[in-house]
Amino acid sequence: MSADSVLQIKVTLDGIRAPVWRRLQVPADFTLDRLHRVIQDAMGWENCHMHLFETPVGDYGRRDSGLGHRDERRVPLSAVAPSAGDRISYAYDFGDDWVHHIEVEKALPRDPGVTYPRCVTGRRACPPEDCGGPWGYSNLAAQ
Repeated sequence: MSADSVLQIKVTLDGIRAPVWRRLQVPADFTLDRLHRVIQDAMGWENCHMHLFETPVGDYGRRDSGLGHRDERRVPLSAVAPSAGDRISYAYDFGDDWVHHIEVEKALPRDPGVTYPRCVTGRRACPPEDCGGPWGYSNLAAQ
């Protein structure tokens, strides 16, 4: 994979019956802390809770040696999920426990006429912050 590659990923929120997802294109050398901010924007979260990336090579978030979290600012997406079919997860708001599955769909050459990162498509609005996670959201939606 070249430094000019772009990864197309699908981010799907777990635990919701009608799927909530976004298809994003991000530079392969995007660090996980930058990917965190892109997911926040694309999903409509407010970035007011902790988060963690779980990958085959370790957990990344705000560095915390006691919890075993590595520094997300130092690792690019391509180091933990470089190829089509690779999967990682992203947990947001440890109280509500929103888990997002991230799958690399394909690697693309960078188009000089396109600004990255970008959201190319998606489905459904994200649940509101602090609604109680998938269980609370299910109750809220049933009202």
